[in-house]
Amino acid sequence: MTNTACPQTHSAPVRIMGMPVDRLSEREVVQAALTGLAEGRGGWICPANLDVLRQFAEEPEVRHIVGEADLVVADGMPLLWASRLQSQPLPERVAGSSLIETLPEAVAGTGKSIFLLGGDPGVAVQAAEVLQERFDGLRIAGTHCPPIGFERSPEKLREIEASLLGSRPDVVFVALGFPKQEKLIMRLRPLLPQAWFVSVGISLSFVSGDVARAPRWAQRAGLEWAHRLVQEPRRLAHRYLVQGVPFMTRVLARSLRQRLTRTA
Repeated sequence: MTNTACPQTHSAPVRIMGMPVDRLSEREVVQAALTGLAEGRGGWICPANLDVLRQFAEEPEVRHIVGEADLVVADGMPLLWASRLQSQPLPERVAGSSLIETLPEAVAGTGKSIFLLGGDPGVAVQAAEVLQERFDGLRIAGTHCPPIGFERSPEKLREIEASLLGSRPDVVFVALGFPKQEKLIMRLRPLLPQAWFVSVGISLSFVSGDVARAPRWAQRAGLEWAHRLVQEPRRLAHRYLVQGVPFMTRVLARSLRQRLTRTA
């Protein structure tokens, strides 16, 4: 998809392992969404972490999915490290787990509404309550928690569509994990062309308090994955240790080679 949502003044995306990542700060991403809403123009913000990058590099279907997003931002320190090694530094990490707070804060009191889609049972409702308590004037258009396997059920997919069409939200946070949430966003966007969709993974559980997010120092040091691994070792060990660490080494080595090739 042609990127029509980015501010006109921002630099060309940085390509990491072939994946274009927009050179935007979190403030600029939020402003891009606010500008789009003011102009009646929707979009899709896709925060990409190391695992998304790995799948992008290995699977053509994922390359197509990521290519449909209006904004692809770096949700992971390894992507920032790679950009610096390439001498094309990204300004900062823009995590879905941060946008789930900064974007609602920005639209609170403007009359715009948000919708929370996904998460474990009850989590979206809890997260909505927390966000409303935190940001005065925030409108919650609705919440919806589809059951496991919803993507294979035409009836469950129609229920999701009906929930969104009935509430007409301005911003939709989709928390179902990559790439399930992205595939659903691609299905839903034509129904709400003026809405902004944001892929946020586990972030509703962070907001509700069901899962503790890593402390700030660990986030800045690129150790948030280790904090998550301690919390869910059985589910995340293969992804982080078997797939993630070797792939990160490949990414950083390739970025360094690109830098040396340009300076040779």
